[in-house]
This record gives sequence, C-alpha cells and structure tokens, in this order.
Amino acid sequence: MSSYSRATDRYTKPAIFFHWAIFLLVALAYLAIEIRGPRGSDSRIFWTGVHFWAGTLVLGLSVLRLLWRLWAGAPAEIENNRLLAFLARAAHLALYVFIFAQPLLGMLMVNAGGRPVSLAWTNISFTLIGADSIARPLLRDAHELLGNVFYWVIGLHALAAIAHHVIFKDRALKRMI
Repeated sequence: MSSYSRATDRYTKPAIFFHWAIFLLVALAYLAIEIRGPRGSDSRIFWTGVHFWAGTLVLGLSVLRLLWRLWAGAPAEIENNRLLAFLARAAHLALYVFIFAQPLLGMLMVNAGGRPVSLAWTNISFTLIGADSIARPLLRDAHELLGNVFYWVIGLHALAAIAHHVIFKDRALKRMI
C-alpha cells in the first residue's frame, strides 16, 4: 500500500523523521566510540553507555522505519540514468543493512563477552546470546569493520545528495528535507 500520489515526490513526514533521527543517532554512536577515553575511566563508562543507547535506538527506529517504508512506500525514483539508479538502490540497501546489522553485531558482541546490554540511564538490560569466548572477537571484528566501511558509505551517500542538489539540480535532497 503506498500513500504517495503522482502529484508529490517528497517523502512523508514520518519517513523524513526516521531518516534524520537515525542519522543523528548514528553520528552520536560514532562520536561516542571515538571520544570515550581510556579503559576504566569515568569518561569511557559514560560514552560507552551513550554508544549502547544510541545503537539500540538506531535499531528500534530502523524497525519502525522499515515498517513505515513497507506500508507507505516511497516516492518514485528520479534517476533517468540506469547506472545512477542502480548505484542509488545499492547504496540505500547497504545503508538499511548497516542500520540493522551494526547495532545487532554490537549487542551480540557485548553478550558474547558475558554481559547484558544495558541501556544508559535506565534499568533496562537484555541478553540475546550467552557468553562465547570464540564468537566475541569475531563479532567485535565484524562490528568494527562494518563501522569503518560505513564511514565511507555514509560519506558517499551525503556526497551524492549534495551532487544531486548542486550538479544535477534535481529534487533528490529536497525530498528528504
């Protein structure tokens, strides 16, 4: 079921909210992990909590975003060039994989280390899997690798939006603002 008419090429307000809220939370998660400080410090405990909180919210909002996308649809593609249309679809698919896989890998990594995931400033904690000394380093490496790869994918996504606005002079960026 699509709530988009041929008269509009903008995303719906909920789709725009999910996009920008997830963007801000991903940026916060990256910031928190980069500035967290040395092991055992109060700074590291605080920023690690922020990282977990942001990652968990990314996953929750991602589920809602996907459900909204399936229910409401999306505006028609604006790409006339088949290669650019393919690259846009591939990038969006990669971003969706990222916003689901990255938080899940982080949660599984924490659980495999024998700890529940605790949400910052709440009494909520949960365990998806038990402790596993073999899986933990594999999950950590996958979480870190995916995080590093997505610095680039996110950057390319932002550059593509700017290119659409400045070079192609189309409405691709304005549809999500």
